[in-house]
Amino acid sequence: MQRNFLFLLGSGRRDGNSEQLARKAAQYLPAEVPQQWLHLLDLPLPPFEDLRHTVGVYPQPVGNEKTLFDATLAATDVVFVSPLYWYSVSASMKLYLDYWSAWFRVPGADFRKRMAGKTAWAVTSYSDEGDDQLIVPLVSMLRMSADYMEMHWGGTLAGYGNRPGDVLADAAGMDQAKGFFGM
Repeated sequence: MQRNFLFLLGSGRRDGNSEQLARKAAQYLPAEVPQQWLHLLDLPLPPFEDLRHTVGVYPQPVGNEKTLFDATLAATDVVFVSPLYWYSVSASMKLYLDYWSAWFRVPGADFRKRMAGKTAWAVTSYSDEGDDQLIVPLVSMLRMSADYMEMHWGGTLAGYGNRPGDVLADAAGMDQAKGFFGM
């Protein structure tokens, strides 16, 4: 089966530390493995409205939502790229994940069934030098989401980076990036 990586960039900054770390790891993917990079800043979503207990179904996605929906379903590997913000993912990444609740209820989408068996990955950066335990809530949230979706968990790549570009000087993070995707 041909692998297809979707990199979802959730930072409030372009080319931030998490993105730089993800791009470093992606350099080691074989050239024939497709990669799609989507920055959530470029695909803003409206606030999520929970209709489960009122309408019960959601309309077919349109606009930016459709772009994200289609890319998510087309991927075999979904890479959540988000810096550590308040011990979790960024607001745009959380909003994207909230939309998964809607996609469960889009008639004919079979979203949860179609996500089962894919692989989820996390790439993050944190700014508290020496305390990578602060990423545990972020990783737990993504891993439990993957488990709920019956997705495989690929792992977490984390690097220290406070100021823009700092992660490139994190020797441990750069070393881990080399074999992170295991290909």
